[in-house]
Amino acid sequence: MRKSVSLAPGLAIGGDYFVVMAGPCAVETRELLFTVADTVAAAGAAVLRGGVFKPRTSPKSFQGLGESGLLLLAEASRRTGLPVVTEVMDPRDVNLVAEHAAILQVGSRNMQNFPLLREVGRQRRPVLLKRGAAATIDELLHAAEYILQEGNDNVVLCERGVRGFDPATRYVLDLAAVPVIKQRSPLPVIVDPSHGTGEASLVPAMARAAAAAGADGLLIEVHAQPEIALSDGKQALRPAEFAQLAAELRRLVPLVGKRWARGAAVGADLPTIDTFDDQAIAP
Repeated sequence: MRKSVSLAPGLAIGGDYFVVMAGPCAVETRELLFTVADTVAAAGAAVLRGGVFKPRTSPKSFQGLGESGLLLLAEASRRTGLPVVTEVMDPRDVNLVAEHAAILQVGSRNMQNFPLLREVGRQRRPVLLKRGAAATIDELLHAAEYILQEGNDNVVLCERGVRGFDPATRYVLDLAAVPVIKQRSPLPVIVDPSHGTGEASLVPAMARAAAAAGADGLLIEVHAQPEIALSDGKQALRPAEFAQLAAELRRLVPLVGKRWARGAAVGADLPTIDTFDDQAIAP
């Protein structure tokens, strides 16, 4: 029996729901975050994503705002009515992140950080577990078992691309992993076409393909000014681009036997989608 992970009344990942999580790779400023949060909520996203603890290849790269970023995400969540997913990197930060986020993300680089897996397994917050860039599907499923064995069965798996030899895309987005995982595990599976391609122009096509492959949702990066983003701006959609993609997905999802998970809370005071365009907002 396939499992669904409940986030709020009327909102779950898995089953016949299709959930879109969207937002900036990294929380940078209140203005930029709120612009994107309003955009994705108005377009119908169900979850707001944003990183505050950033695992970066270089120690000189932007590492995230930490706890102050969590507070901004919590403020954006109250503003839009969207629950938040954000990454936790250190077992010592799990309780702190769980205070502000509805979903704890274990990123690709930490897929086999076993102390972290055990710690999020002791929480009752849902966990989004991303496949490592060089991990097999079996290794991803074994990593999920570390969480499950601690008593937390609210686990969502994420295909986000694996390393290949062709530099045309950042990673090789393995959409065949979606039906394979569904054959081997009852856990919901979502796809991250932003990291999977590394190119904003490729995200819409791969997002639609992921839905057709049977994914239970998507994790998409959106930024109001991707050209000045402090992390992964090249793969981020602009607000108007995301709104267009969301409209396309809402037409596609029923055709693959899913229903669109609800977005912002009823009564949230949000701008309409038409308010947003490709013009940048000053940070």
